Amino acid sequence: MEQRISLITLGVADVARSRAFYERLGWRGQETEGTVFFQAGGLGLVLWSRDALARDSGAEDTRADGFGGIALAHNLRSPGEVDELLATAREAGASVTRPGATTFYGGYAGAFTDPDGHVWEIAHNPGFPLAEDGSLTIPDLGGTQLS
Repeated sequence: MEQRISLITLGVADVARSRAFYERLGWRGQETEGTVFFQAGGLGLVLWSRDALARDSGAEDTRADGFGGIALAHNLRSPGEVDELLATAREAGASVTRPGATTFYGGYAGAFTDPDGHVWEIAHNPGFPLAEDGSLTIPDLGGTQLS
């Protein structure tokens, strides 16, 4: 199987509220049949009703509140951009869960949760440089290659 993620779908309680939140962050997308699609670099971010997503996935939604074991990341080109995006997210209605600060790996990062509790890490990592188009390529980390 090719290593690829094409779409990330966030199950949300209120699609209109979530769409408005992401639009306040500056995202632009399109809505069709109650589903919102945003182009995010080489992949898509989708907002869909949490109930519909669970049904479509054949999964039981236990409605567990709190951290769900996943974080989305948005890497930026400088620490200043991290602080700017965290401020924009707060103004848009996010809860900033970790203000921007120097990291153990020599970068700078903070985090927020969107209105449905989805965690976003906002980071500048000089070890993971961004291409002109914003794409990230994981560099050789000197670790053991997995087969």
